[in-house]
Amino acid sequence: MKDLGEMYIPTYDDVIAAHARIKPHIHRTPVLTSSYLNDLTGAQLFFKCENFQKAGAFKVRGASNAVFGLSDAAAENGVCTHSSGNHALSLSYAAGRRGIPCNVVMPRTAPQAKKDAVRGYGGIITECEPSTTSREAVFAGVQAETGGDFVHPYNDPRVIAGQGTCSWELMEQTDGLDMIVAPIGGGGMISGTCLTLSNIAPEVQIIASEPEQADDAYRSFKAGHIIADDAPVTIADGLKVPLKDLTWHFVRNHVSEIFTASEQEIIDAMKLTWQRMKIVMEPSCAVPLATIIKNPDFFAGKRVGVVITGGNVDLDKLPWMQG
Repeated sequence: MKDLGEMYIPTYDDVIAAHARIKPHIHRTPVLTSSYLNDLTGAQLFFKCENFQKAGAFKVRGASNAVFGLSDAAAENGVCTHSSGNHALSLSYAAGRRGIPCNVVMPRTAPQAKKDAVRGYGGIITECEPSTTSREAVFAGVQAETGGDFVHPYNDPRVIAGQGTCSWELMEQTDGLDMIVAPIGGGGMISGTCLTLSNIAPEVQIIASEPEQADDAYRSFKAGHIIADDAPVTIADGLKVPLKDLTWHFVRNHVSEIFTASEQEIIDAMKLTWQRMKIVMEPSCAVPLATIIKNPDFFAGKRVGVVITGGNVDLDKLPWMQG
């Protein structure tokens, strides 16, 4: 057991336990390839399609691990969280499977598709303004009122251990990789990837991708300490939140590089994936491909795992329809 101040740092044993705990409640998602995208980038790309996951996003892994790891006594008051969408609907899904209440605080600007999914899974939404400050303030009131167990969207050891099962599966499904690229917002997926790969495949580089307009992780990485933005504006709605102490621990110690992409580059990569791979993905998931296309010399000739983190989009408000 390792401690970061008072916070428990999850270990690889926690990933193994999480995999067994959540297996009945998640999909083992497929890995897809595209000859066109391989030719375009000069790399061999292996897309781990968490857009096909239960609740439509990788976050169901961490949420299910937290929910089903609760004792009966701890579960009595249900769970609560704040989230821009995918963690909220994933926690609502897991809580519904266990039959306990779930209260979530969501920005009023969150995609309607994600709000509808939360309610569809039985979650109760309280809206806040689209800033970290508002989100945390409104959430404090909701938690005080409900007494639910707080499952943080990413700065939670149970969540990180659950997210670590994604890269574990990806390594099993591919015949060796040189690197894995995933989006970074708060850092839950990247932290889980760091936790798993540092134990089972330390030679594999971990690369994070981020929107230019929400590049606090990139700036933190270069500065050597957390730099937090309160309310960045980007179409990648799942990547607006800042790193926290626990996720920064993994980023600082295990991430090799962070690349950024512009809004137009993200839209172009998203549209390209829809066109060529025939899969629904949300803007946040397009950031890794955008950065791979943008930095060909770094990725050319490599075997690259790419995590497509989710597919919950408003089909009537696709980014290339705007304006």
